[in-house]
Amino acid sequence: MTLRCIAIDDEPLALELIKVYAARFPSLQLLQVFEDALSGAEFLRQHHVDLLFIDINMPDISGLDLVRSLKNRPIIIFTTAYKNFAFEGFELEALDYLLKPIDQSRFSKAVDRALAYHQYRTSIANMEAEQSIYVYSEYRMIKIDVQEIIYIESMEDYIKIHLTTQTKPVLTLMPLKKILAKLPQEQFKRIHRSFIVGLRHIHSIQNRKIRVGTVELPVSDTYIDVLSHWKNKLN
Repeated sequence: MTLRCIAIDDEPLALELIKVYAARFPSLQLLQVFEDALSGAEFLRQHHVDLLFIDINMPDISGLDLVRSLKNRPIIIFTTAYKNFAFEGFELEALDYLLKPIDQSRFSKAVDRALAYHQYRTSIANMEAEQSIYVYSEYRMIKIDVQEIIYIESMEDYIKIHLTTQTKPVLTLMPLKKILAKLPQEQFKRIHRSFIVGLRHIHSIQNRKIRVGTVELPVSDTYIDVLSHWKNKLN
């Protein structure tokens, strides 16, 4: 596993030190270093980067503001001479915070953490991408990505699977209980004897109704705990 990384710092000596340290890690591919934040920000917009070493105090734009502006953030490791920015750094979900002058052993620990986190994040993404089920519909087996399931509706012996990728639901002969057993429990909840919802697609809850996609679905007394479950996921 290799982490594609860049470093942004207005101090040339700090960048040289990061170059020396990074060269000792075969798992790090230091693509480029930047002495001004604006050039670094432009590079980040145009290239895929896994890890960003970035100073906080810079003349054109602060490292904190640059990170806030990124739509797709890489793993962030802040480098600075000032301790008082630690709270803001971790508020932006930075993985680590290295004080200058950066010690080699401390740099190594930060890189090890970044590698472990990248591996974990990649495994989770792969697992989610691979999650799918097969149902028999219209005389053939159909593969359905579970992330695309908005909600499932029971119609006696049949169910309708409503998807984000098509307007017409998939109709299959299967009880609601059986399809629920095939789905990831942490992502889908039954809210009624006739409905299962995908938690990622819930837009709002008002009283005893859940809005998913463009429809409102009722929550029965038996499954009222799903409301608390969904609210806890937001907190």
